[in-house]
Amino acid sequence: MTIYEAHRIIREYYMITNPTEEDDFLYTEALSYVVEETQDPEYILELGGYYYDRRNFDLALKYYELAAAYGSDEAMLGLGYIWYYGRTGEKDYEKAFYYYDQASRRGSIVGAYKMADMYKNGYYVEKSFDRYKEIVEGLYPMIRNNKNPHAPLPEVFTRLGKIRADEGSTDEALRLYGSARTALEKRIRDNPFFGNLTIMKYLILDTYSLRPFDAEAFGLYDLYYILGEPAKVRFRFEDEDHEVEAVREDGEVVVRFDDKWFRTVDDFFKRAEVDGEKLTARYEELRDFELERRETGEAAE
Repeated sequence: MTIYEAHRIIREYYMITNPTEEDDFLYTEALSYVVEETQDPEYILELGGYYYDRRNFDLALKYYELAAAYGSDEAMLGLGYIWYYGRTGEKDYEKAFYYYDQASRRGSIVGAYKMADMYKNGYYVEKSFDRYKEIVEGLYPMIRNNKNPHAPLPEVFTRLGKIRADEGSTDEALRLYGSARTALEKRIRDNPFFGNLTIMKYLILDTYSLRPFDAEAFGLYDLYYILGEPAKVRFRFEDEDHEVEAVREDGEVVVRFDDKWFRTVDDFFKRAEVDGEKLTARYEELRDFELERRETGEAAE
């Protein structure tokens, strides 16, 4: 392999919306080759991010530490996440705070709101909801007009939305959740990273803790709420009907999408496909959602 060939493989991988195992193998081989030959921190960071997304956190840690040694702010954030959540088996809030603080000092909004989380929870620092609120509210004017779906607008807006909901400002909270959802839908379309899907799940659940579910007007991500209980939903993609059903089995809810089964709602959102593409990549093309039934009084029949 040459540097030219490796860069070609990497560029072509970016154009694939639903990569196969072979695509992944060729991409990581090419990326590893470029890293070995150039020690370019951007490619080192990219390789760490790939392994983090695939939950291979030991390799993610290795490459994030290497990229951070070259001064990569994004790598510092990655290290903060690894130690905050204990991705390699051990939580270390002191290390997490250090890396979030370093990134925040360099202007990272992500580093700042993760530091805010640590004040909210009292992790390594003294617990202070006032400090948490101060940081989050300070980030809002910095991000509110950002149209880039990969900017941390959903993360800031969902945090501020929860603050407003707790203050009784329901309309403002719902406005923030709605804006966060719109940005997050576009982000997930490009990258169904498990962290993005997790944010979406709790955003949807928080939304329906503030307002009733409308069975006449809902879309793909509302299934996070609907499928929490046994339910059946139909929708159309192009000229075909599709059906998704949540079924209680051994005390747990499993999901059937057409003729395929998924262990959980999270698994469904991560892996479900239609016409060879991830369902999340097709969300704008799905239409005519219809709730056939939901076995709880929480949603309209």
